[in-house]
Amino acid sequence: MILSLPQQRCPSLFPHDEPVVQGRPLLPAAREPGAYLPRFGDTTFWDFNGVLKRPANVNATDWKVNFSLELEDPYWNLLARELLMLLCNQRHPVVLKRGVVLDGSANPRTLNHIASRLRTMARWAHKNGLPPHPDRWTVENLRQRITDMPAEGSSPDSIKNHVSTLKNLAAATPGLSLPWPEGDPWPGQSARQVVELAAKRTLATPTVPPKTWFPLIRAAWAYIHDFAPDVLRTDGRLRQLRAAPRTSVVGIDEQLEEWLADPSNKIPIHAESLDGQTPEPQWALLMLLLGYESDCSSAMLSGGSPARERRRTLILDAVAEGRITTQALSGELVQVTRPDGITGPWHPGIDTRALFDLKTALRDAAFTLVVGLSMMRDSEIHEILRDPVVEHYSTPAISSTKIKGTTDRPGKHWWIAEPLVEALAVAEAVSLHPERVFAPVHANKQDGTVPGVSMLKAFVTFVNANRAWTGLDEIPVTYIRPHMFRKTMAMLTDQFPGSEIATGIQLKHLATRALANATTRGYAASDKEWAKYLQDALDSVKFRKIKDLYERHTAGEEIGFGAGAERVKDAFDQITATVKARNGDARTADTLLRTTRIHIRFGMLNNCTADHTNPVGAVCLENAIIPEGHTGPLDERCRPDRCANSMIGPEHLPIYDSHQRKQLEIINNPSIPTCRRDLAERELDITRNVISMASEAQ
Repeated sequence: MILSLPQQRCPSLFPHDEPVVQGRPLLPAAREPGAYLPRFGDTTFWDFNGVLKRPANVNATDWKVNFSLELEDPYWNLLARELLMLLCNQRHPVVLKRGVVLDGSANPRTLNHIASRLRTMARWAHKNGLPPHPDRWTVENLRQRITDMPAEGSSPDSIKNHVSTLKNLAAATPGLSLPWPEGDPWPGQSARQVVELAAKRTLATPTVPPKTWFPLIRAAWAYIHDFAPDVLRTDGRLRQLRAAPRTSVVGIDEQLEEWLADPSNKIPIHAESLDGQTPEPQWALLMLLLGYESDCSSAMLSGGSPARERRRTLILDAVAEGRITTQALSGELVQVTRPDGITGPWHPGIDTRALFDLKTALRDAAFTLVVGLSMMRDSEIHEILRDPVVEHYSTPAISSTKIKGTTDRPGKHWWIAEPLVEALAVAEAVSLHPERVFAPVHANKQDGTVPGVSMLKAFVTFVNANRAWTGLDEIPVTYIRPHMFRKTMAMLTDQFPGSEIATGIQLKHLATRALANATTRGYAASDKEWAKYLQDALDSVKFRKIKDLYERHTAGEEIGFGAGAERVKDAFDQITATVKARNGDARTADTLLRTTRIHIRFGMLNNCTADHTNPVGAVCLENAIIPEGHTGPLDERCRPDRCANSMIGPEHLPIYDSHQRKQLEIINNPSIPTCRRDLAERELDITRNVISMASEAQ
């Protein structure tokens, strides 16, 4: 028996050449003969890049376990490798034979975190004067490690993860060759119980504040819907110019004179130079417009030869005559109204440098819309590949991969609305990656990872820096993360499904799609800041509807039928009489409408005029079990044909007319079961009562 360390009780379960990854799908390159695979005997690092599929939002450094710093010590190095090997291969025959069962994932990122916890444990032992290796530690030392962590500033969740690692080490003892303190330091307790983390009744994830969400979504939609066509057209023009340029300046004089002879051709200049005395030409861009490589500008213009001086003079004379433009590549841009009230192009001039920045901004804007309105996780958005929009159950959906909580990376669909289809098309157009949609825009960093947090932060900064030209609202710089948008959208669709979002898109269209996408139920919990903001908005919408009813009533139009409608008409008549008595105008009527207690809840089948604080005569409350804390009518038990608070509007009658015809079809169909026909007859009676109510009033 050969032992590499004197403290070893027995040889390691795994030989040095044992692959770390077994029983898991490898990438094609890792299956080639002689390809690199991390092995148990690798003491410096285990690199899983190119071996296991790495999520698109994970950096390459996070897919590599380094046995550095404290883990360079042979004892800690072997202990870490054995624990991680056991985690990665829990179905291995030798592991099953030892009866080792561990909790946790074998994800390389998780392995990295475990290695980091072992480092901090070794560091803590050295700082507190403990023996350098755990073979002389006790279970009390492990408990003390956890006791000391709050004083170090560790969060409860971080402490819980350390407890999980220590409990795993205790469970792994039969499979370890090195000594470890015997027994579970906290038998019969979970890691959460050890740290005394109470079960959270509410989700800790905050929402994006409305003061940030509205201008951010509005700005993202403006860049995707309004500005993207200009940027993509400019990008196409630049690609065209770079496709087949001349590499030699032979014949440049004739070409330049011919180009200048056309009065429509203008010298491209730097936009920022317009503030100075003399506009500065963009020499490299001018060479592209003439049909030459941009690098030819030095050969054409630099130096002191008479020919070069003559060319330079011709160009500068054209500049002095005012034949200049900052939009040589883009052409005419979309016009916007700026903060100073002036209408003009949304950008001062899209040159090659600005084009790169704008393509990056378009990618970030598309990410903002998708993360803000789809309920997808950051990892799932990064996994979106080209041509992602498919038809799923006759509805547009994003096809991507679910990462969180899975090991087999199943494909999944997320239903979306048209704005997200447009956003993904733009993101795909600016992406240089052969497969992924959200990737670095720079050609030299195609395979890199752009964190979602970075894209959100960069987009906010870019929008605020350019709002003097774009005319967009300033976005308050607050703490925002991708998962906060998922929580915000879940809350909005649950609490305010009928609202209108800042982009002018009806939230109900997005809500119909987003609600079908699975999400944590706690995400839908109400948020006080949003509730106040949206309640104010809903109150404003309600007042506009009441004002519209009042104007129609005073104009002699019919606004509704039923007892509830009569009470509303009486209230409107009293307001009209008061306005006349005061010799008032429309402003007086608005004031009275705001102060008069007119109770109307606008609905799809009728309007409810019951007072929430005193719903007298509400049929929906008869023989009903009132939920604790509920005030006002019960919408789901509404009887529009019987209730004295019901107001049937003209807009409701077509629905009842259609419903009546449908019930008659069912009743007259001999193949319909008796029970279904009885139900249709009851529905028909209700519908006819409503229509009769309106007919009598007319």
